[in-house]
Amino acid sequence: MTFADSPLLSRLTSRRLPFRAGLVLAAGMVIGGFAPVGAPAAFAQKPLDKTKPLGDPANDPYTRGGKEEYMKAAGYVSMGGFEFGPPPDTTVETNGFLSYLDIRWIETAHFQIGVALPQVKVTQSERDKIRAELTEMEPIFGDEIDPRTRVLDPWIRAHLYARRCEKHYADIQAMLGVTDEDFAKNKPLWNGTTKYMGTGPYLGQIGKYEVLLLPSEGAAKTYLRDRLGLTTKLSQRWNIIPRDTQTVIIHTDQGKLRVDESLHGHLVFNLTHNMINGYKHYSYDMPVWITEGAAHWFERQYNPKFNTFDAAEGAAAEMSSKADWKPEAKKIVSSGKAPTFASLINLRTFAELELDHHFMTWSIFDYMMTVHPEFVKKYFDRLSGLKNAEGYDDYSRFEDEQRLVFKEVLDMNYREFDLAWQAWVLETY
Repeated sequence: MTFADSPLLSRLTSRRLPFRAGLVLAAGMVIGGFAPVGAPAAFAQKPLDKTKPLGDPANDPYTRGGKEEYMKAAGYVSMGGFEFGPPPDTTVETNGFLSYLDIRWIETAHFQIGVALPQVKVTQSERDKIRAELTEMEPIFGDEIDPRTRVLDPWIRAHLYARRCEKHYADIQAMLGVTDEDFAKNKPLWNGTTKYMGTGPYLGQIGKYEVLLLPSEGAAKTYLRDRLGLTTKLSQRWNIIPRDTQTVIIHTDQGKLRVDESLHGHLVFNLTHNMINGYKHYSYDMPVWITEGAAHWFERQYNPKFNTFDAAEGAAAEMSSKADWKPEAKKIVSSGKAPTFASLINLRTFAELELDHHFMTWSIFDYMMTVHPEFVKKYFDRLSGLKNAEGYDDYSRFEDEQRLVFKEVLDMNYREFDLAWQAWVLETY
């Protein structure tokens, strides 16, 4: 599960389940990047098609009713009708389960996304961020886009989240040092003699990553109970084994998620967890210290005021509403009571995370991304998708391989890494 700042919690259940649970949230890639497509002025005056639901693409003013030229410019594969959630569900069934909502569906290159968010006002603090995002969308959607708008309508919110998902996918690819060309859609399936990169085209997963953004706790509880058999009321990450896809379900009746920039960061936090675990195929959970540290780091790139914290099912997370974590990390290191790296790597579940652990895992990942970004790539490359001689998943080698990658790439043991990271904190924070 995931708790988000006010603070917000995200819950994650145990390792290998029929579906994998968890809650909670490259550079410059955009979904589109094409020359402007002319915007027929008459369309803006055209009334909504009252014979179809508001979430039907026929009622989307930005793609002019789901026209192919606009969808192509935006990088969309479809706007509904695709598989979503546990089989045999599609967007059609999901619309039926949540018939009182108008869900806008968008399928991009790497995601299948459902957005049922209401209109929201742009706050003063997020005005510049939203304006920059909408300005990037003008070449795609033409004069339907007003970068100076003070209100985000439901359709523009759906398009924003589609772009944000793809932007974060590109950020994760950059962190890992990979591109789409490295995965199975573009290469033969692994035969045991080549480098293992998973079983599918989406960072090694067969299915695209799924996102469902809902406007109320009630809607989320209904979906999670009826479709996944869960009783949580918090954000949820889940592995849908039959479709080999990872999903995240988030509702905005938590923390400050009705604020758009808070929801954006919370989504990024959760997608970071899903994509790191999905790299080279989700066959085992990557260590708590690096998934939580990376998720904090990426979320805080957008706005450090809003933070998400993972906890185990049924447990409360230790959280903080502080925005500036550098003084907290420095204070812990200066006290001489910082958790050792050797102790952090032995954290097995989110239930073990204390507040100092959140500050420390974030700080360690900050150090790694700032000072040793190439090590980050080599760490995940070596430790994701471990196989034995027979070609089966082999987590039993993980601890030995983790120790070796520190020694071979950084020429450090864990104690030496501790000292280097702590010295950097004291000097730079």
